[in-house]
Amino acid sequence: MSTAIRPSACPGLLRIVQALDGGICRIKLNGGSISADQADAVANAAEQFAGGAIEATNRANLQIRGIGEQSSALIDRLLAAGLGPRNAAGDDVRNLMLSPTAGIDRQMRFDTRALAEQILDTLQSHPRFHELSAKFAVQLDGGEALAMLEHPHDLWLSAFERDGEALLAFGLAGCPTDRAVGAVTLENAHALVVVVLELFLDLARPEQTRMRHLLDELPMLAFLEQLRARLPIKANSGWQRTPATGDLHIGAHQQNADNLVYVGAVPPLGRLDPIMLRGAARLARQFGDGSVRLTPWQSLLLPNVKASDAAQLLESLKSLNLLTEAVEPLSRIIACTGSNGCGKGLADTKHDARRLATLLPQAQSVHLSGCTRSCAAAHCAPATLLAVSAGHYDLYFRDAALPGFGALHARNLTIEAAATLLAARSRSPLDA
Repeated sequence: MSTAIRPSACPGLLRIVQALDGGICRIKLNGGSISADQADAVANAAEQFAGGAIEATNRANLQIRGIGEQSSALIDRLLAAGLGPRNAAGDDVRNLMLSPTAGIDRQMRFDTRALAEQILDTLQSHPRFHELSAKFAVQLDGGEALAMLEHPHDLWLSAFERDGEALLAFGLAGCPTDRAVGAVTLENAHALVVVVLELFLDLARPEQTRMRHLLDELPMLAFLEQLRARLPIKANSGWQRTPATGDLHIGAHQQNADNLVYVGAVPPLGRLDPIMLRGAARLARQFGDGSVRLTPWQSLLLPNVKASDAAQLLESLKSLNLLTEAVEPLSRIIACTGSNGCGKGLADTKHDARRLATLLPQAQSVHLSGCTRSCAAAHCAPATLLAVSAGHYDLYFRDAALPGFGALHARNLTIEAAATLLAARSRSPLDA
């Protein structure tokens, strides 16, 4: 496979991007799923050709860090494992997010996997779509209980039912919990994706790389008018996606088949080592169906486990130093690479996050970001600590009325001071 691909700041499997701690290779996983054999291949490649650091990303992918001079050998090893795109130009556009429990979720309205495969095939095989930004992304939501509904996407589709008919609501430059702009039948879902992407490329100037950039200038109604001229669009009629609740990405949870569960575990701060990943692959073979699914919560799931095996599997995952209970503070904290591996990081966020976890009296959702780019979180977390210097952070609380990280609560805090404020916030009845 040719590796002559366009320059970009975004890593890919074929494009190693340099960071302070070496090269980064991002492996985009179809539907967030990887076979146990492929997981072994990633672990072995990270160990043999890089520093051994493997990250679960917030788009349910994997990336290897610390790659040195053996980048070509690493790429060849991953391609041999079937982890690459169909063609070099297609790697950037494989940005399709599914629920981690696609096909097995008790609440799902349909199995999204066949449609997802069709969309991914088109994204890779349609040469014009290779013009899309490496950040341009689509979400296909089958109505699952476990679904990341806070990550903005350029196009999202979400399943619902009206008058006995299965439909997909859709929206542009937002999330499934936003108000939909229309709906299509399941039969027209693939066509909708194709038409929206083609229309975007027809209308956007080169510097307008995302749907939101185009819609800042072009009224939504004007875009929809052109869309309706190419495809039958149904009215939305007030449908609204119900937000997911609970911590369904961690622990054991019932599937849509009797006596089967999936089991979720969180690598601390999204960072795996080869032993962890190989261990998860081994357990997937022993207890599951031989696959591992990654999640947008930077965690992993083992699907199709017998309910009677769940307790033993959870203990085995714990022995790999994976977190399996939502009450563990570190299971709810996310942090970017920080100054230890990124030249833009103003603080060692991974180190500070571990310190914060020891200081919090109970688990809280907190995001530590080494700079304003917010690489570790595509959504706005309930609380964000934004680094301003080594060991010091500004504290923000999410506010739906404000952009970015939300409302600034306090400046230039040490981790100890931040922990005190976060603990007080968690005790407040206003923060229920």
